[in-house]
Amino acid sequence: MKAKASRWLAVMLVLLGATSYGMLSPFIKMAYDRGFNDVQVSASQITMGTAILWFMVLVNRKAWANPFRQPWIRMALIGIFGLALTTFFYNNTLSRLDASLSIVLLFQFTWITIVMECLYTRTKPSRNQVIAVVFVLAGTLLAVNLSSGAMRAVQPLGVLLGLMSACTYSLFLFAAGKVKTTLHASMKSAIMLTAALPVLYIVYPPHTIFSANAGTLLGWGILLGLLGSVLPTLFFNIGIPAIGSSLSAMLASMELPVALTGALFILGERVLPSQWAGMVLILLGIVVSEIRTSASVRPGGGG
Repeated sequence: MKAKASRWLAVMLVLLGATSYGMLSPFIKMAYDRGFNDVQVSASQITMGTAILWFMVLVNRKAWANPFRQPWIRMALIGIFGLALTTFFYNNTLSRLDASLSIVLLFQFTWITIVMECLYTRTKPSRNQVIAVVFVLAGTLLAVNLSSGAMRAVQPLGVLLGLMSACTYSLFLFAAGKVKTTLHASMKSAIMLTAALPVLYIVYPPHTIFSANAGTLLGWGILLGLLGSVLPTLFFNIGIPAIGSSLSAMLASMELPVALTGALFILGERVLPSQWAGMVLILLGIVVSEIRTSASVRPGGGG
């Protein structure tokens, strides 16, 4: 009974992490609308997110441990290639495209994760997984609104960056559950974000935070750091090792309706009925991909 409760807790944490990350895109767009650019927003987000996580480690004595006795290099690489690059690609996508289109491009992590799992296990995708990929791709075509007028406003570079963010996000979801460590989740998350920090500072110099509106920007940094860095990283580091990356990828689909709802009600972006239908197809595809495997995934499994 205790194991079942722990599994459900892991499921809820992954859902909460996905919900948090889904709320990120409309608030980043709001920060852009307030006059801040992607350099300032990204620098403040990752800086404040890292600071918050180390504060959580500091006040929680149970989290104190020597990380260098753990696979810290693997965790650092996940932070660099999974977190830093996702932040870079996705925030740049949001500066070029609508939030609704940006999240759809990021959402391609669903089928990319399936490909990664197949390559890792050296197995062919199941029939359900192939059907799921078809659903996801068909849903994407609807969700991106391919009308001529809408597509004229789409920047090809933004689309490319969005797809790159999907690849690096898939890498994070896939790799987070593969690193075995006894470190507290807050310490593990802090190591990953700390490793991501210097890489992001190359393209997002920290001095850009101290602008004329530094106080307001730091406030945005705290909000965006919580939504995009602290909560998803922390919750995923707790939940993914317990339920596996495949089920986690399905649960991460919560990002999509949350982001679209935020784009609709917070930003006032127009979301067409065909786009909602595309969302349904994508979510249905993920459910199909997990029909056979979710029942057999055990806690701690790799999916």
